[in-house]
Amino acid sequence: MPELPEVETVCRQLEPEIEGRRIARLEVLDPRWCRPMPVAMLERAVEGSQIQGLGRRGKYLLLVLEGERTLVMHLRMTGNLVLVEGESKLDPSEGRRLYENERSVSERHLRARFGLDDSRELWFTDPRRFGEAFLIDDADLDERFVKLGVEPFSEQFTAEALGKMAAGRTVPLKSFLLDQSGVAGVGNIYADEALFRARLHPLSPAGSMKPEHLEALRDAVVAALAAGIDGGGASIDDYRDGRGEKGTMQDEFLVHTREGEPCPECGGSIVRIVVSGRSTYYCPSCQVRLRRRPRKRRPARRSP
Repeated sequence: MPELPEVETVCRQLEPEIEGRRIARLEVLDPRWCRPMPVAMLERAVEGSQIQGLGRRGKYLLLVLEGERTLVMHLRMTGNLVLVEGESKLDPSEGRRLYENERSVSERHLRARFGLDDSRELWFTDPRRFGEAFLIDDADLDERFVKLGVEPFSEQFTAEALGKMAAGRTVPLKSFLLDQSGVAGVGNIYADEALFRARLHPLSPAGSMKPEHLEALRDAVVAALAAGIDGGGASIDDYRDGRGEKGTMQDEFLVHTREGEPCPECGGSIVRIVVSGRSTYYCPSCQVRLRRRPRKRRPARRSP
């Protein structure tokens, strides 16, 4: 699933290209993409609108339109948002056979197509069809994202804030990081990478962290996400950036998907376990498993 670095990469690549352009037409090819809003209604509402920016909130892409409206898109498991130019249609197929009349393997999974006023197209492709889009008034954006947690690159993401989120929590640290109501944008890949950088075991109870652990984890989350952005995202399966190209972060993983390989720090073997139904990779030697901190006992009441 595309996480914050992948979505941020797409955003940074596409915004300079599409800001100020008008959407000449929108063609929604899969009604599931924008349900419950009827396809025709969304197409009419968006066509002719000027694009004022492309932003991100957590794992969501925010296509800002004139008239104080935003088309919010989520890539989910296998979605991509890609700029297509002229006859040079993107083809990340790596040799796979195209269907008749197809210009690209991506076209097989095309769910929506934006025609821009400069003849270029913006494609939303999605093989598994979990991606979604919805049009919302800007005045309602804060309410829509009220349950979404703090942005990792914001000033609000501090060790103290992380401590308040984790206080009293017994869930494993891996599950804690995946909870989007805490830290927005961290998914399976970067949770593993952050926990390794912080030297914390993924099964440690979230509430067991001491101040030094909170500082380490806060810094590790930021560093892992920044590395992902520097690598243009991780292309393990379907992810492609805004130009239709693979990212390179998968070549820089410290532990994720590296089961049985040597730890980059100690040389021991990387281990895979399952936490909350997600494959989780860590180094048993480097990553310390914290113990649950005992609750403070209330003083016994004296008899009258």
